[in-house]
Amino acid sequence: MAQNPKRKSTNTKPTSGSSSARASRNTNASNRHRAAAEQAEREQLALIAKERKQQTIIGIIVVAVVVALVAIAGFSVWRANRPVSEATVQQSYDAAQAVKTKPTGANSKGGFLISKDGLNKKIAKAPTVEIYMDFLCPGCGSLNRSLDPTLTAMEQAGQVNLEIYPSAFLDSLSTDEYSTRTASQVAYIAQNDPDHVLAFIANLFAEDFQPSESAYKAVSDATLQQLAVKSGVPSDVAKKSTAGTYKSWITKISAYTPLRKELWNVSGSNKGQMTTPTVRINQNYWDLVSIESANSDLVSDFLTAVGLQESQIGSSTLPSIGSNGKPLAVN
Repeated sequence: MAQNPKRKSTNTKPTSGSSSARASRNTNASNRHRAAAEQAEREQLALIAKERKQQTIIGIIVVAVVVALVAIAGFSVWRANRPVSEATVQQSYDAAQAVKTKPTGANSKGGFLISKDGLNKKIAKAPTVEIYMDFLCPGCGSLNRSLDPTLTAMEQAGQVNLEIYPSAFLDSLSTDEYSTRTASQVAYIAQNDPDHVLAFIANLFAEDFQPSESAYKAVSDATLQQLAVKSGVPSDVAKKSTAGTYKSWITKISAYTPLRKELWNVSGSNKGQMTTPTVRINQNYWDLVSIESANSDLVSDFLTAVGLQESQIGSSTLPSIGSNGKPLAVN
């Protein structure tokens, strides 16, 4: 790197008084700049902390400072400063398709469609809600605990199709690959006992079960099997569900999913990156960041988005947006 040229010396020397004044002004200016920078940093950290309550950023750790943040805050950062080429996306997609052992009930992007009629039996005129989740992600747990009773009642009444995407982004925050193990287990149960997979997911996200992202304690296969049985899964299916049948597939799908631009945040400090949970309604991104920022009621906003009144939950009335409409704006 080129060096700055040396300044020419001058015979004129400042008086001690002017030198002291100048030094004082420089010190004051430096203090003001430092204070402003610290205030800006505090505001940015506060904003990020707020969004972390509902989100987990997906990705690849590339800087040592970021690694330190991961250990402290319990989130991982996907490399947003490198453009994703179509070739990279296609290669990642192809790698997921090439996995030999994968669930036949999943779509090519890793989702399982659940309706009142069963696995991959779509209710023709009902909206489809996609949910991308990691079972260690605290925001995913919060979303499930808030929205699951409504979604389950609607699913059982044939008012909505649910498309679940079990993912694994947070293995680095556990000691036993918890994210991959549970995602593989959910995939196995969705494939072999779809009638109980939503109940199992709800139990994984229960406040008295979901492990802490920042203070993780190992969870045994036996414990996960017991939770499956508690959810209504037959014991033989529950036992096989923890064998890791779909771990390789989950790993490849989880590498592909964050590359899908249609899943990237459209607002907030994580704009242009995927975070979990991610929700789409009829393949349209539903902006959870804006909802959180507005401090509004999640269930009410969801019902508005699909065009259904609270009193109509569980009835024969279908949401007004149907199977193709975009989410309605919240006034």
